[in-house]
Amino acid sequence: MANTVLDVQGLTKTIGNLILFKDISFSIEEGRSVGLIARNGAGKSSLLNIICGDEDYDAGKIVFRKDLCIGYLSQHPEFPEDMTVMEACFSHGSDTTELIKEYTLSLMGNHKDLSKWMERMEAANAWDYETRVKQVLTQLNITDYEQRISELSGGQKKRIAIANALMTEPDLLVLDEPTNHLDIEMIEWLEHYLQGRNMSMLMVTHDRYFLDRVCSDILELDDETIYSYKGNYSYYLKRRQERIDVRNSVIARANNLYRKELEWMRRMPSARGHKAKYREENFYEIEKKAKQQILEKRAVLEVRNTYIGNKIFEARYISKSFGDKVILKDFYYNFSRYEKMGIVGRNGTGKTTFIKLLLGLQKPDSGNISVGETVRFGYYSQEGMKFDSSMRVIDAVRDIAEYIDMDGGRKLTASQFLQHFLFTPEQQHNYIYKLSGGERRRLYLCTVLMTNPNFLVLDEPTNDLDIITLQILEEYLQSFKGCVIIVSHDRYFMDKVVDHLLVFYGDGRIKDFPGNYTQYREWEDYRKELERANEGKKVVPDDNGCAKKVRLTSKRKLTFKEQKEFESLTSEIDQMESEKRNIEDALCSGTLSVSEITEMSKRLPILSQEIDDKTMRWMELAEIADQ
Repeated sequence: MANTVLDVQGLTKTIGNLILFKDISFSIEEGRSVGLIARNGAGKSSLLNIICGDEDYDAGKIVFRKDLCIGYLSQHPEFPEDMTVMEACFSHGSDTTELIKEYTLSLMGNHKDLSKWMERMEAANAWDYETRVKQVLTQLNITDYEQRISELSGGQKKRIAIANALMTEPDLLVLDEPTNHLDIEMIEWLEHYLQGRNMSMLMVTHDRYFLDRVCSDILELDDETIYSYKGNYSYYLKRRQERIDVRNSVIARANNLYRKELEWMRRMPSARGHKAKYREENFYEIEKKAKQQILEKRAVLEVRNTYIGNKIFEARYISKSFGDKVILKDFYYNFSRYEKMGIVGRNGTGKTTFIKLLLGLQKPDSGNISVGETVRFGYYSQEGMKFDSSMRVIDAVRDIAEYIDMDGGRKLTASQFLQHFLFTPEQQHNYIYKLSGGERRRLYLCTVLMTNPNFLVLDEPTNDLDIITLQILEEYLQSFKGCVIIVSHDRYFMDKVVDHLLVFYGDGRIKDFPGNYTQYREWEDYRKELERANEGKKVVPDDNGCAKKVRLTSKRKLTFKEQKEFESLTSEIDQMESEKRNIEDALCSGTLSVSEITEMSKRLPILSQEIDDKTMRWMELAEIADQ
């Protein structure tokens, strides 16, 4: 039987009249990686803080394995402002860093037992600790080890905190939103790093690919209760839906009984004597069950978007630099109607700057951007969340609009719109200062969408949003009848929403890729594999029959015919992807005849194969074009 490193028994936590969780119990076994999932405001961070001793609780018991070492990454880590990066990495008070400090002091004091200190350093594997810290910091794109904490951004501080948590080499690693403020390359590095470590983990993250690939178990905190699933995120989704279906059927049966019992209660007041007392008590139990909320039955919002013309925007050979740092260089792009574009790249390559140029918040050094007259932007930014905390939630949305137009001439009130994004009528009358960070993000998103734009520009919309909210936003964007640009490090989110990518490599290099993020990564892996295969030399006969060496990496350009094929493939793939989505939507609609279903079912696999073939050919030509 596996050893238990953490055992939580009957834990209860309340804040005022709000119950976060009540009498919850779970355990974490040695070597298991556990993901914690819950809605914003349900108490995820509070639970992690309680486990790590940073927050009190009302009742229950927390039992750790003897001599357990815990490493903790908080959601908003803080360091003294006057520390350097390297000093911060020695400030977490682990056994290793404390031993190094003591050894350093012994050197300064000419300690007589220096040999014993050296033995302890050897046993703790502490001699190369600083080197290992620098290796991890470099992987996280932190290279100035003497830089002051006061000079760092919030994202850089988060990365130093990640390095701190990893370098403690704990028995139990607790991570609160580890992927926030990391670019995709760093997320994938951290993913790979944790996969290769045999340690117990408990983490909160909205990154669903990260959950799926790193976590072996899932804990779901819902309705003040905790549910445990022995499997990764994909397994959890399947089992959770089964749980919801069972619960909904119980509630539906209770509703039927409730109606009958309510009729009896009203019709037979004189019969409710001593003998009917049990039935009256049973009625209130049935009423309690019947009034439970049926879960996950949200309708997709079919918002009627403002008309958008054929001209969207045209970026005409724009350039932008900050000193020696080139962001854009003679960049041209003509945005299409109803296009859904994702923007990816390392932090600092210019993704947010590009968006600000498009919105007119910054000016290009040269070139210009022409925006169509019918375009109405809705902009969600990391810096744009500014509320009067003394306002109520509903008033923050009503200040923008009382209602939003829906398809079919219907109108959705501000309150109904907020309910769709998981704000209950009671929560809507709460003051904004009472909201959690994630709930504020969700409210900010509602204020942006409530303006009813026809062109949404979303800069890191997934940070601090829970998975359920992300699913709602994905559904909204998939049915959105307008244009979308998304900057995000959430790979799962990008795969669900975008049609193609702009990849920012830095130094003004930008690539337009016709596909989602997973397809782009497959192409990148294929390209790198080709490069590795072409590193050698191949011997072939020259004109005189003698052997000559030809580098396989020798460059060539696309022929005129190949260039035309390359250009046409992009639009062909887009059209076929659009046809595929239309077929899939039609098959799910339930409105097709048998013959239509048969015809489309035959077309779908053929279309998928054609897309794969054309994408592979596009990759081959793109490899040549990039040389």
